[in-house]
Amino acid sequence: MSIQQKYESVAVSSRIRLARNFADYPFPARLLRDAHAEEQAQEIIQLVSAKLSRLDAFVLYEMKNLSDERAAFLVERNLVSRELISNRRISAALILRDESMSVMINEEDHIRAQYFIRGFDLGKAFERISGIDDAISESIPFAYDDMFGYLTACPTNLGTGLRASVMCFLPAVSRRGLMRRISPELTRLGLTVRGAFGEGSGAEGDLFQISNEVTLGQSEGDILSVVERAVSTVVEFELRERDRMKAEEGLALKDKIMRSYGVLTNACKMDLREFSARISDVKLGVALGYFKDEEDDDRMRELDDLFVEMRPANINRLNGAPLCKEEQDEYRAEYACIKIRKMQLKA
Repeated sequence: MSIQQKYESVAVSSRIRLARNFADYPFPARLLRDAHAEEQAQEIIQLVSAKLSRLDAFVLYEMKNLSDERAAFLVERNLVSRELISNRRISAALILRDESMSVMINEEDHIRAQYFIRGFDLGKAFERISGIDDAISESIPFAYDDMFGYLTACPTNLGTGLRASVMCFLPAVSRRGLMRRISPELTRLGLTVRGAFGEGSGAEGDLFQISNEVTLGQSEGDILSVVERAVSTVVEFELRERDRMKAEEGLALKDKIMRSYGVLTNACKMDLREFSARISDVKLGVALGYFKDEEDDDRMRELDDLFVEMRPANINRLNGAPLCKEEQDEYRAEYACIKIRKMQLKA
């Protein structure tokens, strides 16, 4: 693996999220209690949609018109939040067809715009989302205070309203019990660590989100710089621990990884918990060089995509109809087996 590939085997993806509210409308929590909630919400949705549709190929999803299954699919892909779904009477989302950007409307704030990019590049993600932010503000004035900055529903988002986060694959740090050393240090820097699917989620597949917790009193550049430095440190720490794992555990580690590969390419049924653990093993095997392949970077990305595809609502969408849990376990095993065998990973 090249240096960049090694970094991206840890820093899987970057995300910038901006929280904004409009000066002339009640914030969503208050809007929900308003007698004219639907009318005002529709005005906001139409104004934002009209502006963004002139900039790019956004698809509008009004939550009130979405089935529970379709909504769950979007949540699993991190394109919308559960809170947006709970506000479905007034909420919507504009999502690019390539899923690199979603703009949630009437979630906790009027606007929660987020841009995703593979690898570790917060600067590029910020540049892209800033253009969308500027475009929206040209049509509808944001709620802004000279002292507090952008006004948001939650005080932790006051100021810039910016959250910069990086999804990190940390199998060595996690399995060697070292998160307890990292988390307090990140907290001291004003950062937080969450699971792959945000607040309250577990570290499925050894995936963790590292993001800023503080937005008030810091510029966008300050926030990006703090998160970038912290993530770089975590990446280097994870890479060193991977080397230690390989040296100290030797054949036992390789055996565990190869057994997971064998199960994934032969199992007849597999629940989500087992799948997440075994796909993490195989990703670690690719990162450690146990699988010889000229396209390691592509293989890691394919495995990351498969991790999302094998979640329940994503399976139902692939199947074209809802499946019960046992049927999903069978589908997951068969689908994963085919996909991983096609990767032609060689020990």
